[in-house]
Amino acid sequence: MVSFDFTGKIVLITGATGALGRVVARQFHQAGATLALCAREEVLLNQLFADLALDPQHLLVGEIDLRQPEDCDRLARTVEDRFGRLDALVNTVGGFTAGPPVHETPIEDWQRMLDMNLRTAFLVSRAVAPLLIRSGGGAMVHVSGRAGLAGFGGGAGYCAAKAGVIRLTESLSAELKDYGINVNCVLPGTIDTPSNRAARPDADFSRWVSPEALGEVMLFLCSPVARAIHGAAIPVYGLG
Repeated sequence: MVSFDFTGKIVLITGATGALGRVVARQFHQAGATLALCAREEVLLNQLFADLALDPQHLLVGEIDLRQPEDCDRLARTVEDRFGRLDALVNTVGGFTAGPPVHETPIEDWQRMLDMNLRTAFLVSRAVAPLLIRSGGGAMVHVSGRAGLAGFGGGAGYCAAKAGVIRLTESLSAELKDYGINVNCVLPGTIDTPSNRAARPDADFSRWVSPEALGEVMLFLCSPVARAIHGAAIPVYGLG
């Protein structure tokens, strides 16, 4: 892994129980960060990070649904009450469900993709940005996707949501860069996760991007080395 030093930095990672979030959390931990991890399933969060749950240096916050504004506000308050500041937000929450063509798509399915991918990014950004400002600067990284650049059949809601994350990132960057806050997003191709392997068992997994490789890019974007990068949407496709 590329070497980064986040000693003394407070990093909030959302979706910490997900296939990407759990890897990214461990990478930031190895880099010395003090972690605030959140997820919807408190029991699973504490199981996956039992060592951190017992370490008073870190904070685990369960029962957080980023689709709910009150949960996002509670998360930001909890982090500030515990640490007094925040240096980086790494938002890994999102998801994909294939669907029928647009003319056969239930409104509920369309809305689910927007809520899961775009609403969550908006609400957690809205809640955390004031804390980053009060902290004197920092970084914010969201996960968009290759689908945010070009649509495909059966994925209209997902593609629209991921495109929205890119525009949200650009707007946040324009609003926050003068406060010393870098806002960027990554555009993964297919991530090599157990669920993706199960869905596409005949694919060449070696061409997919690993969670570890994607996490290294997110570490970079939160580091001082990326201080001049604002509002970028960075492709991380692996060999795909």
